Amino acid sequence: MSNQYYLVSQLPEFTVSDDRSALPITYEYYYDLCSRFLDKKEMKILDGLSLEPPLESYRSGSSFVDSWNYKERSLRLALAQIRALRMKKKFSAGNESIAPDAVLAARTASGMESPLAAEQYLNQYRLNVIESMRPMDGFSVDAVFSYGLRLKLATRMKKFNAATGMASYHKIYDSILKADAQENNK
Repeated sequence: MSNQYYLVSQLPEFTVSDDRSALPITYEYYYDLCSRFLDKKEMKILDGLSLEPPLESYRSGSSFVDSWNYKERSLRLALAQIRALRMKKKFSAGNESIAPDAVLAARTASGMESPLAAEQYLNQYRLNVIESMRPMDGFSVDAVFSYGLRLKLATRMKKFNAATGMASYHKIYDSILKADAQENNK
C-alpha cells in the first residue's frame, strides 16, 4: 500500500475535455510509472484495462475494473441493439444484462444528428461513469485504475476531429449499406 502513495503522488491531475491542450502525462509514462510501484497481479489487471472491454465478461481481479467493464459493455451492447433495430437486423445480447443507464445514454446519443456530438455525449457519459465509481480512498489501487481509464478517455477525446470523423463515418456507413445490399441480393 505504501508504494501506491508514492505512485499516486507522482500522477499529475488533469481535466478531461475535448480541447486541444496537451495532457500532462502520456499513457505510456503512466504505465511505466505503475510498473515500478504495482505488483504482478495489479499489473496484470492494468494490462487488461481498456475502453473497449471484451464482449465476454470475466473477473479481472478488481471490482472497480469489473464494474467499468460491465458499464462499457452495456453501453456498446445497447448501441449495437439500437443500430440493429434501425437496420431491421436481428441482434442478441446473449445472456448479458444491460445497465438501464447505458440504454438511456445509447438512445440519447442515437437520436443526435451529428456523429461527433453523439460521440462527445457518450464520452461524457463514460467520464461520469468513471467518476461515479471513483474510490473514496484516493491512494487505493482502484484509484490508480480509475486514473488510467480517465487518461485513456482523455487521450481518445483529444484525437477527435470533426472533418476526419465525418469522412470516416460516411465510409463506414457506406460499407455497411453495401454489405447489406449484397446480403439482400442473395
